[in-house]
Amino acid sequence: MGKDKARILVVDDEEIVRESLSEWLREDGYAVEMAPDGMTALERIKAEPWAVLLVDLKMPGVDGLQVLEEARKLRPDAQVVIMTAYATVDTAVRAMKTGAYDYLVKPFEPEELSLMMRKLIAQKELERENVLLKKALKQQYKFQDLVSKNAKMQALFELAKVAAQSSSTILILGESGTGKELLARAIHAESPRRAGPFVALSCAALTETLIESELFGHEKGAFTGANSRKKGKFEMAHGGTLFLDEIGDISPKLQLDLLRALEEQRFYRVGGTEPVHVDGRIIAATNRDLKKAVEEGGFREDLYYRLHVIPITLLPLREREGDIPLLAEHFLERLRAEMGKPLEGISAEAMDLLVTQTWPGNVRELRNVLERATVVAKGPIIEADDLGFLRSESDKTNEDASAASSSLKEMERRHILGVLRRHDWNISHSAQTLGIDRVTLYNKIKKYHLKEEEGAPS
Repeated sequence: MGKDKARILVVDDEEIVRESLSEWLREDGYAVEMAPDGMTALERIKAEPWAVLLVDLKMPGVDGLQVLEEARKLRPDAQVVIMTAYATVDTAVRAMKTGAYDYLVKPFEPEELSLMMRKLIAQKELERENVLLKKALKQQYKFQDLVSKNAKMQALFELAKVAAQSSSTILILGESGTGKELLARAIHAESPRRAGPFVALSCAALTETLIESELFGHEKGAFTGANSRKKGKFEMAHGGTLFLDEIGDISPKLQLDLLRALEEQRFYRVGGTEPVHVDGRIIAATNRDLKKAVEEGGFREDLYYRLHVIPITLLPLREREGDIPLLAEHFLERLRAEMGKPLEGISAEAMDLLVTQTWPGNVRELRNVLERATVVAKGPIIEADDLGFLRSESDKTNEDASAASSSLKEMERRHILGVLRRHDWNISHSAQTLGIDRVTLYNKIKKYHLKEEEGAPS
């Protein structure tokens, strides 16, 4: 709602005041109408929609507080500003408690009125955008907990919905933080196996022995500390879905064991001699280039093709044009519920700051940033100052990039380096800020040949 569409009704029993205020507001670009008394104002409020009602407190007959009370019932979306020459704490508090946006003490300067109107109209525009985003979220842009208006992502959602109805193995590809597990859960929820369990196992941070035990289970006495029989994830996922994250990180021996289990639908627990038969749907995921790993001999070709039945590649956030406002509202709605904080939205300046980031940690990083902003926000709107940590890093990046390549890879490199500098190269803290795991951050450091001395002052 811009100025040219914002309709304001000025209500005052003094003609010179009505005329002066209306002229000021028209010069600012608003559509302005006038009412000489409270009763006329109520008739116009009932008949027409208004963005703002500028109402005098003291009027004969129906006074400003009565207009305010009735306006809250007739036009709850309209914002009411009370004008008074009798400014007391009591009248101000009463007006605000009744639902007034604010009040102005007569006489006031045109600049004071202009500033308040700009702030008020900006807030109404933000509320309107939030309503539209919420409607969009409830309609065609959601696939379970995944949100996107990007055409490629929408096509991906449709493919996932079709794939969910089959029992074929699905391989989800994409950078860290793009939502691979969320997509796996969405596919499970859309599948005929939705009533069965969804069991997830990350293969990135476990040793070969631990992964084998976690995946296939073990018998009592199979190794030191195995005091009882334990079911593995494969067995636990019987009748449901087994999600194997970071599948590209498993050892050659486990690749062979997994291939056999997939082909035969049975396996042996560690230390066991009796086969365990299972019926589970497999969804695997990785941020690695598995095809390249096959060519280099690091991943079995037969397992690759066994997993690569239905490949789905998630886009990084930097390629999802138009999704950041939608995702921000989605996360804000979740954070409101989780933190019990009554946030109304994100200011235009703060949103601009979010949109201009490169997001190497993708959607996960965006959520982490919004969670931090939600914690530090002082008012009902997340402002740019609440994202100051992001803006300072962005400013550093822009300064650094002025004499360097502006490619996405270069921007990602500089952003990661900036975060590492800010945390004195503490990998755990840096990975948390970026919304990625330690293994992924180490891979990024290796990929971009980052060195700690790069963060030292010149």
